[in-house]
Amino acid sequence: MKIGRNFKTGINRYLTARKGVNDPSPGDFTYGLDNDSPQFDVREGTKKRFRIGPWNGIKYSGRPSQISPIIYHVSVYNTEEAYNMFEVTDKSIISRLTVNESGLVQRLVLYENTSEWIVMYTLQNDLCDDYAHCGPNGICKINQLPICECLEGFVPRLEREWQVLNWTGGCVRRTPLDCQEREGFLKIKNVKLPDLLQFKLDERMNLKDCRVECLKNCSCTAYANLNYNGSGCLMWFGNLIDIREYIEEQSEQGIYIRVPASEIRTGDSIWKSRRIVIIVASSMLFGLLALVLMCWYMIRKCRRKIKESQANKEDLELPLFDFVTIASATNNFSDSNKIGTGGFGLVYKGELFKGQEIAVKRLSRNSQQGVEQFMNEVAMISKLQHRNLVRLLGCCIKRDERMLIYEFMSNRSLNYFIFDETRRKLLTWPKRFEIIMGISRGLLYLHQDSRLRIIHRDLKASNVLLDNELNPKISDFGIAKMFGGDQVEAKTNRVIGTYGYMSPEYAIDGKFSVKSDVFSLGVLLLEIVSGKRNRGFNHPDHYHNLLGHAWLLWNDEKALGLMDQCLEDSCVEAQVVRCIQVGLLCVQKHGEERPTMSHVVRMLDNEEITSTLPPPKEPGFYVERSSADTSAVGLHMEPSTENSVTLTLEEGR
Repeated sequence: MKIGRNFKTGINRYLTARKGVNDPSPGDFTYGLDNDSPQFDVREGTKKRFRIGPWNGIKYSGRPSQISPIIYHVSVYNTEEAYNMFEVTDKSIISRLTVNESGLVQRLVLYENTSEWIVMYTLQNDLCDDYAHCGPNGICKINQLPICECLEGFVPRLEREWQVLNWTGGCVRRTPLDCQEREGFLKIKNVKLPDLLQFKLDERMNLKDCRVECLKNCSCTAYANLNYNGSGCLMWFGNLIDIREYIEEQSEQGIYIRVPASEIRTGDSIWKSRRIVIIVASSMLFGLLALVLMCWYMIRKCRRKIKESQANKEDLELPLFDFVTIASATNNFSDSNKIGTGGFGLVYKGELFKGQEIAVKRLSRNSQQGVEQFMNEVAMISKLQHRNLVRLLGCCIKRDERMLIYEFMSNRSLNYFIFDETRRKLLTWPKRFEIIMGISRGLLYLHQDSRLRIIHRDLKASNVLLDNELNPKISDFGIAKMFGGDQVEAKTNRVIGTYGYMSPEYAIDGKFSVKSDVFSLGVLLLEIVSGKRNRGFNHPDHYHNLLGHAWLLWNDEKALGLMDQCLEDSCVEAQVVRCIQVGLLCVQKHGEERPTMSHVVRMLDNEEITSTLPPPKEPGFYVERSSADTSAVGLHMEPSTENSVTLTLEEGR
């Protein structure tokens, strides 16, 4: 069938995505002819997301000339109609073209005697395929870093934005055009031609006539052949948008960008200077020296560009996944792959083509956490390696999409077990003690043993993930802070975290240090022992939280009364009491009285040290609530996720 428009009848044929994998109603994405121009695009509502074209008689500008030998492509554009049509030359194969729920245009094939559709190719392949990724008058080059640069004769409109890799503002001319003086053109080859927003098409003109016609009009900014054989004329007016380099195929066809005479002369002068240098060097037999000088100049130039591109970002050394790969791995982010949610957005289970399972944390557009937390987590965790820290495999950045790719943790998070009446029984005391030790060693690594000193600031049960053997791994570094040198404490005016785990000095004054993480660990330790949440804890005899309840039991010498009843058959009483005592030491009101993580690990791991442990002092937030406060807290529990990656919810102080 045809995809396109009949200008006589007004019929327009285009593809519409379904809303979801299990929802066949019309979705937001469409794929079809771009108005009346000889090019096709993907739109999300009315907003362009991807564009191909225009057709040059052999291929679409910026696309391979032959994606597959079994697909025969026909494209027609005349006064009566404009359309695409495909035929399959191998009759044993059925093929169809689709636009899926994520806006990806894909060719699917079904082989004879099979029942499964297979993706042959996807039109969108990388960041440069995003519409107008480098803004007006910019060009996207996927094989260089940074991938955006201005066209010849143009400079960034907002230099500071370009330094932080925000290219949406695009570029402006270094020297404005002036029709009063002689102007010329610079040719760029092997590119996708700009979007046909303001254009003129004349199929009768040749390239020479096209140049003359463009120079007559002061608003004409570029021209090019319409067809591969050199016939036809396309002229652009205004900004040049959505240009990308395409290096897989070499082609003489290109686009001619209009520039002032001064830009042409500058180019000629540079060339003349280089010729003089070469001639002089040759006559003086200093060819080798000239080569060395040229290499030295190029190295300096490359280093300068690298420094400029990295001036405002960390050297993350982290793999960058393309959107197509992640969308395919998660079945286009289907509901069946969704494994949790949080302040960040949704989390999906995925499987890469090699069978590796992953967890994809996708930042939602209305997320309470933003790009700052996203980049913070990437910068932090990419530098950390420890068996008790979740491993970040990479990230994905596409348009306004931000995703983190983690190793998949099959047993979700700790709170999925300890706060559930059925699953808590699966965690015997030996396993709970292993989890306590694993979390403690992971936190010790962050505070002392890594090359960075990291303050997590949001340690809680939902941020401890469990692998297939129930080994714990600390996750979610979105609000973590890095300390340098001898720094031991910092202060913030913006308190972010989870109530119930915050230390008093952080929640009240915004002060955080390694001791505020120790406080969170103490809360978590008491929760693991008891199977109860600190926030929302209720008891018939008083209105204290879990910390206050543990403190009362300790003073009455009834510490074992805190233990989860399902642990009675598997517990080691002395070990349980030691964990409760260490937990109470960690949640003491004043930070300077709490132990360091190295001391915590020694106290937990050494049975002989039990008799010499100091007695704990009153815990932080040891204030009994009223009955009304208790019921209110019970209705406002800590938001948590059931998936393998959890996220912090920002709350007011």
